[in-house]
Amino acid sequence: MSQTVPITVAYGDGIGPEIMEACLFILKEAGARIEIETIEIGEKVYLRGNPAGIEPSAWESLRRTRVFYKAPITTPQGGGFKSLNVTARKTLGLYANVRPCVAYDPFVRTKHPGTNIVIVRENEEDLYAGIEHRQTDEVYQCLKLITRPGSEKVIRYAFEYARQNGRKKVTAFTKDNIMKMTDGLFHRVFDEIGAEYPEIEKEHWIVDIGSAKMADTPEVFDVIVLPNLYGDILSDVAAQIAGSVGMAGSANIGTHAAMFEAIHGSAPRRAGQNLANPSGLLLSGVMMLVHIGQPDVAERVHNAWLATIENGYHTYDIYQEGVSRERVGTREFARKVVEHLGQKPQRLKAVSYSAASGITKAVEADLNRPPARKELIGVDVFLHWRERDPNRLGEAVKMLGDERLRLTMISNRGQKVYPDGLPETFCVDHWRCRFMSPDKTPITHQQILDLLGRFAAAGFDFIKTENLYLFDGVEGFSRAQGE
Repeated sequence: MSQTVPITVAYGDGIGPEIMEACLFILKEAGARIEIETIEIGEKVYLRGNPAGIEPSAWESLRRTRVFYKAPITTPQGGGFKSLNVTARKTLGLYANVRPCVAYDPFVRTKHPGTNIVIVRENEEDLYAGIEHRQTDEVYQCLKLITRPGSEKVIRYAFEYARQNGRKKVTAFTKDNIMKMTDGLFHRVFDEIGAEYPEIEKEHWIVDIGSAKMADTPEVFDVIVLPNLYGDILSDVAAQIAGSVGMAGSANIGTHAAMFEAIHGSAPRRAGQNLANPSGLLLSGVMMLVHIGQPDVAERVHNAWLATIENGYHTYDIYQEGVSRERVGTREFARKVVEHLGQKPQRLKAVSYSAASGITKAVEADLNRPPARKELIGVDVFLHWRERDPNRLGEAVKMLGDERLRLTMISNRGQKVYPDGLPETFCVDHWRCRFMSPDKTPITHQQILDLLGRFAAAGFDFIKTENLYLFDGVEGFSRAQGE
């Protein structure tokens, strides 16, 4: 018998405490070899004046155990409160969010009985970097950050997961027909890494049509890897079309720690009524058991849960007349799972775990790539300018350039409006003025500062700049629409 493994547990808010109590009861009855450290997070911590929702002492426990079993929490509405889920993922470096989405037909209602998808979602960057600014009266900005190391880690993780778990295909979803640099990087890295796994089928879909295909014909997909925002949305879609978001669990995997949680929220309206379905959190616990090296217990719990579902003991959210045997509450469902320990389902597919299956360990990115030759050749100067005539702005701004930095175009919301813009184009008070070296030879930072000095002297409110670089002779910036 192996020694116990310390884990950090948070009971959460809303339905969190009752479903966590049910899950820990099942895990302990199944023989889980765990030693629990309990921390307080969420609404009570927020309302004590801590905008992060977690105390420093809780971080100490998480860094010590490196395993976090977390019930849903409530984030108070209104400004100043940060998402603890996002904070935990980024602080602990949990870069891969793994969400299996499986149909349990005919025992759980679904239109897609063949669904068996694993969503691997990038977990730390993209728009979830949370870098936002109000720049003008009319315009707010959110920066989308896609990095090569971040993309490499999650994509390689997806392929390793597929290889380790006998999956046959990995699919990437991006929108690189529009976001050619950010999503384009994710797609390129997918192609590069995919070539190292010849035994696994690879495919790429544009996210809009890929989403439609997944919602209509989920059985054609196996493992799907996506940037953060797409993965967040589509993992919920996949879970719901499989049967219920309330039955889906997730693992958040990083180099130094892992977090296991249901994908649903805290459902405060259902709290304290012995109604909630603990299945999502329990299946997250199964993934946790595999992760900490207890696949025997994971298999025992998972098969007991499948047998319970198959035998018709269902909470209110999945109860069906003519299919379910008994409508049970949270505590009663947990007791039924315990009663089924040692059993396997007869119609649903039984699971089998070993030390080589389940949750793949973290993988690393290549951080030793030689740097590109980087040459500064221009600058985009963003202005807050309340008038609406791009030609008037263009004629005024053009005079601020010099022989080394010349105005080449002005865009508004990404659409070129000067020179030769169309009068029908609607403009807001946020303008991008692009200045470039005429022959693309390098310029200096001082020349950009001198240009900004002329903007200031002319009374223009510049709100942001983006330097324009060549990387190994290739433009490291996008062109405006219509340019």
